[in-house]
Amino acid sequence: MANVTFNQDPVTLLGNEISVGDQAPNFTVLSNDLKEVKLEDYQGKVKLISVVPSIDTGVCSDQTQRFNKEAEDIGNVQVLTVSMDLPFAQARWREVNKVNELEMLSDHRDANFGENYGVLIKELRLLSRSIFVVDSTNKVTYLEYVSEVTNHPDYDKALEEAKKAK
Repeated sequence: MANVTFNQDPVTLLGNEISVGDQAPNFTVLSNDLKEVKLEDYQGKVKLISVVPSIDTGVCSDQTQRFNKEAEDIGNVQVLTVSMDLPFAQARWREVNKVNELEMLSDHRDANFGENYGVLIKELRLLSRSIFVVDSTNKVTYLEYVSEVTNHPDYDKALEEAKKAK
């Protein structure tokens, strides 16, 4: 598993670590209107999946706003933000921050995404900051497990890889 810290303290990631070239695991999360959403719902699209611990923190908010700003310019790419926040909190945050170019999805119910992608932090029941680019055939073409959860991911590299994926 990836070595990850939260505020410099090591944390345990549960689930299966993903590698570039793997078929992306399916997942079941909730949309902001409480409907189940699965990976297969985005079949045929490139997906940039931005994973954040909690939308109500500075880095998570910045990360989501950055990908929202870029979403319109990266072509046929569906941008998704996944967190353990309740769908109601995500909807409120989206409205306040005028985030309309990406989908926010909640993993709070079952932690299914977190376990399937190896990003569920055992000690905190939060998701570890990470990025996954999944091509139109659901193959993982890029990923970043951010080594310190409170740090920013490599936005430019993730966006570059999303633009290249088909």
